[in-house]
Amino acid sequence: MDTGIVSVVAQTLRAESLAAGNYVFGVDVFRRSKTQFLPLLAGPVPPDYRLGAGDQLVLILTGDVELSYSLPITRQGFILIPQVGQVFVSNLTLEQLRELLYTRLGRVYSGVKRGTEATTRFDVSVANVRANQVYVIGEVVQPGAYQISALGTALTALYAAGGVTARANMRHIEVRRLDKLVDSLDLYDYLLRGDSRHDARLESGDVVFAPSHTTRVQITGAVVRPAIYDVRVSEGLAELLQAAGGFRPDAARRRIAIFRILPPAEQPPGPAPRTVLDVALAPAAASPAPAARRPDEGDPTGGVVIPAVALQDGDSVVVDSLPPLADVYHVGIAGMVERPGQYPWRPGMTLRDLLLLARGPKVGADLKEAEIARLPEDRSRGQLATTIRVPLDSTYLFQRDALGRYVGPPGLPVPATGAPEVSLEPYDNVLILKQPDWDFQRTVVISGEVRYPGTYSLRTKADRLADLIVRAGGLTSRAYSDGIRFVRAVDGVGRVNVNLARALKDTASSSNIILQPGDSIHLPEYQPAVKVSGAVNSPGSVLWQKGRSLDYYLGAAGGFSYKADKGRVSVRYANGEVRSRRRALFLSSDPQPGPGSEVFVPVRDTVGRTNWVAITSAVTGLLSSTLAILVLLKQL
Repeated sequence: MDTGIVSVVAQTLRAESLAAGNYVFGVDVFRRSKTQFLPLLAGPVPPDYRLGAGDQLVLILTGDVELSYSLPITRQGFILIPQVGQVFVSNLTLEQLRELLYTRLGRVYSGVKRGTEATTRFDVSVANVRANQVYVIGEVVQPGAYQISALGTALTALYAAGGVTARANMRHIEVRRLDKLVDSLDLYDYLLRGDSRHDARLESGDVVFAPSHTTRVQITGAVVRPAIYDVRVSEGLAELLQAAGGFRPDAARRRIAIFRILPPAEQPPGPAPRTVLDVALAPAAASPAPAARRPDEGDPTGGVVIPAVALQDGDSVVVDSLPPLADVYHVGIAGMVERPGQYPWRPGMTLRDLLLLARGPKVGADLKEAEIARLPEDRSRGQLATTIRVPLDSTYLFQRDALGRYVGPPGLPVPATGAPEVSLEPYDNVLILKQPDWDFQRTVVISGEVRYPGTYSLRTKADRLADLIVRAGGLTSRAYSDGIRFVRAVDGVGRVNVNLARALKDTASSSNIILQPGDSIHLPEYQPAVKVSGAVNSPGSVLWQKGRSLDYYLGAAGGFSYKADKGRVSVRYANGEVRSRRRALFLSSDPQPGPGSEVFVPVRDTVGRTNWVAITSAVTGLLSSTLAILVLLKQL
C-alpha cells in the first residue's frame, strides 16, 4: 500500500544554497517525511472513476425491502448480488452502474423504478478502492514497482518512489500504458501555476518514466526564486524570469548578464571557453488593460520589456541588485533634526527637500544658518571637505496650524522669509546647528522646613543653593540647617555634605554650590533628642545636651549589653553623615552626637570568637625565642 512515507532520508537544502540558487527547482518538493499527494483509500470517488477488480461496493435497498450488501468486484470484473446474480461492472463509472442496476434489480424487485412511482429505492457507492501496481523508472530516487491507490496519479507514483533526482527532466514526465505514451506531466505547470490537468490517473501496469534533463539554465541575483530551471526549446529569457517569480524590488532593471559556455567550434585558443551576453532592458509602455491581470498576480517582468533571447544549456543568468545607499549618490544630514541620516540624492535637490525628508528641525534648532560640508575640488593639500554656511529662515519650520503659524515652543528669532534656496550636490553633509546655550528647563526639588517647598526650575545654569532657599521663602523657625540632606542625581554622585549656614552667610563660599538638574534638598525639623539603638540595655531617645560626649548617651541608654561590639559604635547625623568610633592602642576618638542624630551599637560576632589562649601561647613562644637569641648574641 502507498503509506506516503519516503524510505530514504529526506534531503534538506541549506539556507545559503537556497539564497544563491544552487539547487534544481522542484526537486525538494518530494523530500518530505509524509506525502502531500496521497489519495483517499475510502470515501467518495470522482464521477469519472472507473470500477475494476479489487474495488469494494456497497448496495443499499430501502422501501418495500430493507437490505444492505457488500459487493467485492472479482478478478473477472463481476459482482454477485443475492437473488439477482452476476453483474459485469468492470470499467463502468458509478453513473453507468446505476443505469444498469435499474434494469437488473427491477427484474427481482418490482418496486425498483425510475421516477416518483418507485416503492423501492437503491444506492450504490464505493466503500474501498483497489490498489494498482505501477512502475516508476528513470531519474527517480527509488525506481521500481509500487502498489498505489486506483485514485493515484503520476504525482502519487513519483512521491512513492522518493521523488525525482536532480538529473530528471522536470518538464516532461511520461506516463506510458501498453507501450504507448498516453500523457506527459510538466511539474512546473503544477508547482508554479497549480495546473494539474496533465496529472493523469494511473491504471494497473502503467509506467511513469522520468527522463534526463535537456536544457538547464541557472538564474541568480535579484529574483524572487533563484534556482536552476529546466527550459523548453520554445522558451527564452522572459519565460525563465517568470518561472523564477520575477524581479525583486531591489533588482537593477536596466541590464541582464548571461554567462554562456561557448560551443567547441567557437572557443578561442587558451583558457577562455566562456562569454558574457549583455542584454539591455527597456521600460514597458503603460498597459491599456491593467484589469486583465488578476489582483493576486504580480508583474514578473517588473515593468520592463524582456527581449526574446534564446537560452542554451549551461547558461547562467545574473540579475544585478541595486547598490546600497552608501554606494550611490546620497546626501547626509545631522544635528538638530528629527530623523538624521543619509538620503538618496537626485538632480535639483535642495536643502529644503532634505530637511523635509528629515521630518523638520528639532526644538532648539538654530534656523539662522546651517553648515554644509562638500567634497573639495582641490585635494592637493590633503583637504577632505570644504565647509560653507548657508542662510535659513522660519519657512523651514514645517509644523504649522491652519493659519500658517508655527506650532511649537519659542526659540531664537529668525527671519520670516527671504533666504534663497540652496542646491545640494552629491555627498553633501548638512549640519543643523543648535541654538547657543539652549536647553530644556532644569528642575530641582526642595522639601522640609522651608516656607514654599516644591519643584523649582533653575533660571540659569549658575543658580546656587542660597538662591533656591531665597526663592523657597527661606527657612522656617523649626528648620535644622545643620541637618540638611543634599542628594545629587547627576552621574550618581549621591549625598553631598553641605554647610548651609555658611552658604547663606557667605554666598561666595564653596558651600554655596551650583545646582544641577535632579538635585534634591531636604531641610529636617529640629529634633532635640539623640536616638540610641542596637546592643544597649535600654534602647530609646535621650535629650540632647550641648557638649555631652558619646559615653554620656550610651550610659543614658543603660550602657552596653553583653553582646555589644564596643569598638564599632557609629553615629548617624541628621544630614545623613555617619562617623564611627576609632581606637588605636591607648588613643581613642569618639564622634560627638548632635540634635536629631542616632547612635548605633552593633552586635559582636559570637560565632567566630577570638581564641585568646592560642594567641597568648603564640606571643609567649615568640618572646622566648627572641630572648634566647639576645642571650646568644651577648655571649658572642
